[in-house]
This record gives sequence, structure tokens and C-alpha cells, in this order.
Amino acid sequence: MQRRRKALILIEGSRSNGLLYVQAAKQLGLHPITLAVDPTQYDYLVAESSEAIKVDTESFNALMDECLRLRSRFDIAGITGFTGRGESVYATVAKLCRHFGLPGPNPASIEQCCDKFTQRQLLAHAGAPVPAYRLAANSAEVEIAAAEIGLPVIVKPAVGNGSSGVRLCRDAKELAEHTTYLLGGGYPWVASPKILVEEFAEGPFFEVVTMGNAVVAVGEADFGPPPHFVPWQSTFPAQLTEEEHERITNVSLMCLRHLGLGWGPANIEFRWTERGPVIMEVNARLPGWTTPRLTQLAYGLDIIREHIKILIGDECDLRTKPSRTAIARFVVPDCDGTLTQINGVTRAVAVPGVVEVRFYIKPGLPCIRKGDYLDIIGHVIAASPDRTRAEAIIQRAVNLVDWSIAPF
Repeated sequence: MQRRRKALILIEGSRSNGLLYVQAAKQLGLHPITLAVDPTQYDYLVAESSEAIKVDTESFNALMDECLRLRSRFDIAGITGFTGRGESVYATVAKLCRHFGLPGPNPASIEQCCDKFTQRQLLAHAGAPVPAYRLAANSAEVEIAAAEIGLPVIVKPAVGNGSSGVRLCRDAKELAEHTTYLLGGGYPWVASPKILVEEFAEGPFFEVVTMGNAVVAVGEADFGPPPHFVPWQSTFPAQLTEEEHERITNVSLMCLRHLGLGWGPANIEFRWTERGPVIMEVNARLPGWTTPRLTQLAYGLDIIREHIKILIGDECDLRTKPSRTAIARFVVPDCDGTLTQINGVTRAVAVPGVVEVRFYIKPGLPCIRKGDYLDIIGHVIAASPDRTRAEAIIQRAVNLVDWSIAPF
């Protein structure tokens, strides 16, 4: 009797890491199958000749039914997914894994982590360093919360991701404007409106990648101009003293313990303030952006491959060999308009140390900024054993790429 192929189910896709998951799955002898509302939006599926099925991914029952149908053709080895407008897909993944008896995280832990207010409560109760925060449901409550915490404040949806709807409000005018945007129909809520008002924790931004109960990488990031938080550059490893690295590691492990996230990957974001590392957010998933690529370049660890191995019940290898500094510089338009040209990519890729130059959209398509991660239209990645050299390489490559936006 012929053995059936083992399939890895991917719920939705990702313009940054979707291709990497498909390729890693194939390398591990798995057949990747993407379930998506609109598979055509993920161009790498065609390029990789990867199977895709149109499914209502917002419906747990629809996903379960499709997985049951797929079991007639394949042995489902594992299930994972990618964020859309929220983190809820990971709660769905956890429930599907439990239903089909597959390795996966605790659904309850994932659900409570997806709600940033609940997450804040759990961490604060455990004594973890978090900003002052309040929950608000209307403009009056937002105003009261901001007055109690003191301006400036961060105002954001309690459920969401990718800095969508997140804004620094420095005065009463900005506070009123952003509250009106969130509650006046401008923001696409995935659930009933709940707004988190938080103290603005000032200081360098650090990102921690964990797998199971281990910290495997620590990087740093810079953002574009306020009031939004659109990534400008990401660097691995972060420049930290031994003591600083130990403090961030200890707080990260504290987060995992008190949020019940000891299985699989997580991504923890910090600001280093006057009182040390303060937790911005804990995501019960692998980080997006270019972080998996940077981690592999800097530490020699393919975290996507190791994540898949955990998903299918194999032993993973989290040993790292830090040897290089890896940097990603993001391409972000400074106005709304149409992308008219992209030149110089071939020249930039030819620079020694440049790993990748990639644009996510083609000339002729519109760029409409919303102040979140979707404003990014491309990236340049470079790596070098010397940090100063890596910074020089990335700058040289960026200078060689010529692109322009025709304002609307």
C-alpha cells in the first residue's frame, strides 16, 4: 500500500514569510496547502506551484470541514497560519490542532494573549514591567484615561496587529482626532470597539524571538516619524551589554510563563526606558517583517524551518552561532500616490554583502498610507561580520535604488 503524503496546512498567506514557509515545508518533505479567502493575492503560490484552496478562513467550521476533506488525500502533519487584521488566526490554529490531535499551543493562552488589555492585566498582576494603561469604549473614557495617565499617550485598538490603528497622541487635538478615527467608522474593527490608552514609554526598541521556553534572538528596530510606528530599519543582533541582554531575557521568560506560552514561537517587543525594559507587546507567533531572514543571517538559525519541525512533532535544533550583523532597511513612501518607477535593483543586489532587494508592488499601482506596516512597499537586506560595515553596505545599496511616487 502506497504511503500518503504528509501535508502542512497554512491558513492564509504572507507577503513577507509565506514563501519561506512553503519552501521550508517542501525541503522537509511536506506538501504545503494554503487555505485562503483569496489565494490569488499570494503570488508566490503560483511561482512555487503550491496547492491552494479557497476557503472562508474567518469560519472555524469551514476550515475544519476543509481539513476533514483533505484528510482523505493526505496525512495532515501540522497546521499554522498568518495574521491578517488581527491575531485571531492563531487561536483558530490552536483549536484546529487540538481538534485533530496535532502538536500546538493552548488555545486559551493564545486567546488571552490576542487581547492586549487582558495581556496587560496578566503581566501587570505578575509584576512584569508594563506601561500604565486604561481600557476605553468611547471618547469620554479615552479623554479620562489620557488625563489620568498624562499626555503624551499611545492610543490603539485592544485587538489588532502590525501597528494598525496605533498612534502617539501628543496633545488634546491629536487625541480627539485619533479617537474620532477609531470610533467614527474610519477604522475596520474585527470585534466590538475596545481602545487601549497607554503611557508613552520612550527609549530604544528591542524585539525578542523565542521558541518554546528559549530566547533565540534579540534585535533592535527604528521607526519612521511619529505619530505612527512604521518600521524603518531592523537589525540583528541588538547592541546590548551582557547585563542588558540578561535583563531582557529574564523578562521575556517571565512573559512566557505568566501568559502560558511555553509551546512554539513568540515575539516580545520592548522599549528600554529609564526603568529598564518595558513590555510593549507579546505576540504568540513568529515575528513578521524580515525578522526570520535576519535571524538566519545573524545567528545561523532558520526559525521557520524549526517552527515547522515543532508543528509536525519533530525535535528542533535551537543552537545558534552569532557571526554576522544583519540589517533590513524598509522602503516607505512619504506621500500617497502611484509608484511610477523602480530602478537600480540589479546594481544594488550586486553590492557585496547585499542579500536581497525586493519590492512588494509593481510600478503603476497605488500606495495609500495608513500609518501601519502595510505602508512598507519593499526592503533591502544586507549582512556582514562587522556591524559598521553592514551599516555602510545597506546605505550604499539603498542609495543605488531609485524609485518614485507620483502624488495623487
